[in-house]
Amino acid sequence: METSLGLFLLSAAGISLTGVMLPGPMTAATIAKGYSDKHAGAWIAAGHAVIEVPLIAVIYAVIYFGFEHFIDSPQVEKGIYIAGGLMLLYLGFRMFRATGKATDAVGGLPASSLLTGIVITGTNPAFYIWWATVGTALVTGAAKFGLAGVILFTIVHLPCDLAWSEFLSVSTFKSRRWWTQKVQKIVFSVCALILAGFGVWFCLSAFL
Repeated sequence: METSLGLFLLSAAGISLTGVMLPGPMTAATIAKGYSDKHAGAWIAAGHAVIEVPLIAVIYAVIYFGFEHFIDSPQVEKGIYIAGGLMLLYLGFRMFRATGKATDAVGGLPASSLLTGIVITGTNPAFYIWWATVGTALVTGAAKFGLAGVILFTIVHLPCDLAWSEFLSVSTFKSRRWWTQKVQKIVFSVCALILAGFGVWFCLSAFL
């Protein structure tokens, strides 16, 4: 029995939520920016969408024209891991260095939360790998319902990113009254190390 559009969208929402809730560079950046900006999560999610929506369109076009094999290119995957890993390592290093200087806001990341979302998403290899595997499977399922199915899938997917990112930033902002300067530096340092750690891991993964 074929899956209905409604059931497909419901399952897509569940899969999307599990994907965005996995700890990663975007989570670390959202927590860091949320300390000084209550709604940083919404802006980071918007920046995330700036990269994500065109990517969904590209995947749909690739599927539509039958060029799926290019997505699985080992050379492309290796390049994504190295370039993205180096950028995340650089951002983590900058953020860690600025931790000792900043007392009211996190340093090292772009001043704009929107730009932070664009940069963190655009340089995160795991983001592209997820879309090349799980994401492509979801777009393929949506494509069975035509272009309308892909559009509805996108409309369902984006709020999942927004809801989780906004939850993180609002929670961080509301809890900051209990953050002493020491706690703040520890949290920002951990976020910086997470970014740098993922950067190192992605660079190494390109050769494993």
